Amino acid sequence: MSMQNKPQMVEAVMFFSERGGICKQMFFTEFEALLDGVVNMPEFADKQMHVAYVVINPRLLIKSLVFFYLDFDEKGAPDSGWNIPLQALAERAGRGPDLGAGPIRLACRSQCPVSWHQMHLWDPSLTPGNNDLALLRDVVKRNSLGLLVEDERPQALAPERLHMASEDKWYAPDPAQEEAAKANEKIDQEQRQKAAQLIKQQRLRITSLTQQHEEELAKFKLASEEQGKQLQAQIQALQQALRHQEQYNATLKAQLAAQAASFQASREEMTEQLRELERDGRSESDNLRAQFESEMQAKIASAVAEYKEQIAIRDVELAYRGEQDTQALQEINRLKRAYAELASQGGEQILERLAKLGVVFVVYHPGAGHLTIPLQDVAAYQDNPLAYAAAKCFVSEEQYRHWLAHYQQPSCQASLPSGERCAIPIDRIDTPSRFTIGESNCCARHKASSRLRTVS
Repeated sequence: MSMQNKPQMVEAVMFFSERGGICKQMFFTEFEALLDGVVNMPEFADKQMHVAYVVINPRLLIKSLVFFYLDFDEKGAPDSGWNIPLQALAERAGRGPDLGAGPIRLACRSQCPVSWHQMHLWDPSLTPGNNDLALLRDVVKRNSLGLLVEDERPQALAPERLHMASEDKWYAPDPAQEEAAKANEKIDQEQRQKAAQLIKQQRLRITSLTQQHEEELAKFKLASEEQGKQLQAQIQALQQALRHQEQYNATLKAQLAAQAASFQASREEMTEQLRELERDGRSESDNLRAQFESEMQAKIASAVAEYKEQIAIRDVELAYRGEQDTQALQEINRLKRAYAELASQGGEQILERLAKLGVVFVVYHPGAGHLTIPLQDVAAYQDNPLAYAAAKCFVSEEQYRHWLAHYQQPSCQASLPSGERCAIPIDRIDTPSRFTIGESNCCARHKASSRLRTVS
């Protein structure tokens, strides 16, 4: 075999189909040509593909794996903003299961050495019968790419390196015992390898499920706290209205007492007048007394009826307020029970329910890529999509807005003395977390750091 045909490590890229299985294989150099726009993939038009970057040794065994997403437009061209450093991730990735050549280097969503690339990676399935790692191992073993394979045949020894054994060692031990010992040792080694690989796969799967469960639990807890705050605010508003109503009722009662006192004073005055009339004439006094009594009883009855009606109305309103308070407290208790029930459920059950309902929301934002929005986040996303995208990029909404304006038109935002914008083209910052207001969106002459140096 010549030096040009000597087997060596090979980098390949494999595309997963929606039904499972590998639908496309290519060398990494071909993948780079695809990213550069030399060729397109019409069969992947307007899709988000699950892709794996694979490093293969000369014995057709996998050494490194990186699982990532790649978006294609309606013409089959890959996303021009895609910039994941696959080779660097593969070199810095953590250890994974043993696929025949020792533990592999594995980079996926739940095991990513660079945090800001985590949202662009995906976790492989490790369930028996649908194991993506085993699928890749078998596909590589079939050598559909036509890789040069290292010859595993034993090397023949030169005659001068052979030595004659002494006569007492001419007779070999029992072949049956030796074969049985080798077979037992081989079986033990295979069992240990299978057990180690299974443990590694289960640990990776537990890590992924734990992370998903913690994310779901945090979202439910946040939603419950927000709803609790809203209900608490409603209760406070009802309590304040109740206090105002009680103050109003106290005022009415005070007015009623004042009017009663006024009536009593009038009655005493009229009684004194009646006594004077009695001295003037018995008959006239009787008439005046009867008139006074009838008028007084009519006024008192009218006033008492009016205030009783007002008090009855206020009592009804107070009862209604009390009923609303009771309903609000019942709603709070129900939400607490619902939150406790949701918190007690495992992440796997919740995901199964959503999967059965088929609820999937996917949006695209520059800098964040394609985002899969859970059903409970749809309202928050509708209220403020930019804030939601900014949170996914680990930046504030203001920084994300400035970065988006810079990303769409990378030019200097500084103002000239004439009042116009500088508008000199500058280098585009592709990642929101690396964008700094006053630095990344200004040319070298207008950057804040250069102005500070000039002033000092």
